[in-house]
Amino acid sequence: MKRLYLLRHAKSSWDEPGVADIDRPLAPRGRKAAKRIAAYLRRTGAAPAVVLCSSALRTRQTLDAIRPALGGDPEVLVEDELYAADAGTLLTRIRAVPPAAGSVLLIGHNPGLGDLALSLAGGGDAELLGRLREGFPTGALATFAIAADAWDDLAAGGAELTAYVVPRDLS
Repeated sequence: MKRLYLLRHAKSSWDEPGVADIDRPLAPRGRKAAKRIAAYLRRTGAAPAVVLCSSALRTRQTLDAIRPALGGDPEVLVEDELYAADAGTLLTRIRAVPPAAGSVLLIGHNPGLGDLALSLAGGGDAELLGRLREGFPTGALATFAIAADAWDDLAAGGAELTAYVVPRDLS
């Protein structure tokens, strides 16, 4: 059984006109949200073997905020092709993770990340699935269980949604 975590970056700032989208930092609200997500990850014992992170500033800052909460010593890969990637590109990247990695955390952007979550969710608690269908806001974290031996077996409908949280739900 493999575990996949999909995390949308925390809320970014729009305070500086003219800043390129890739260079937008986290807003104060985003920094607070990232701390809440970190506490949740710590409580649940999340220990991804691999972390895939978009190269955008806001995703890297989200990673910096949650990294101390991750168990183990994950391999962290910050990749340009994850920035603003669509669901197909994200799925292709996850499928390239070595089979030995039991769990993966992907930190990215909408709409690709939310689309990927919806595509993968082939089962799970009806309430969680309903909430996922309502949207994938900043700071949202979807956790999936995958009954596969290798990441390249991952396909649409091939995962069970086991948890879905957004920062406002966490204390």
